[in-house]
Amino acid sequence: MPQGTTQATPQILLAHHLKQLKLPTVLREYDKVARECAQGGVDHPRYLLRLIELELIDRERRLVERRIRQARFPATKSLDTFAFTAIPGLNKMLVLELARCEYILRRENIIALGNSGTGKTHIALSLGLAACQKGFSVAFTTAAALVHQLMEARDERRLIKLQRDLQAVKLLIIDELGYVPLSPTGAELLFEVFSQRYEHGSTIVTSNLP
Repeated sequence: MPQGTTQATPQILLAHHLKQLKLPTVLREYDKVARECAQGGVDHPRYLLRLIELELIDRERRLVERRIRQARFPATKSLDTFAFTAIPGLNKMLVLELARCEYILRRENIIALGNSGTGKTHIALSLGLAACQKGFSVAFTTAAALVHQLMEARDERRLIKLQRDLQAVKLLIIDELGYVPLSPTGAELLFEVFSQRYEHGSTIVTSNLP
């Protein structure tokens, strides 16, 4: 048997088992953490605890990143970069309270009204990001794009599936309602989305309508 094969076998098996168990962070970090724990005199239970905590933290990070990708935000915005002082009439405490996402648990809706340039989309995106970070599924779209999707799905006989998908998401953000006039059919399809989501999930709508 070649020299070193016996020592390498446990590492190869461990790598295989960790991949099977889908523990990539443990696989990546176990050797480094073992050395750190050996130097610090950390016992085995605390060593395992440290590894598992790293795995959980990394897993949650990946889940958040996946929810953000699935939300299809046009840009990533947070309230940390929002200029509250530029809009004195905006209730900052209310916005920060909404970022806690408790309204999603209550299946409540938000309507943000105002002229262009008043930060409606920024706030909507920030609340969407906060929801992703707290474990909620989110979808972002403009009203015009959503109506186009709905009409296309109707023509292709997959409207029911799209409506179910829209109903299932925990937070649906519809931006720019009223910026582009909707046809009677488009308006009816959009109303059906609101109706089907009632008491099923939260919806944020931004609009410049009076």
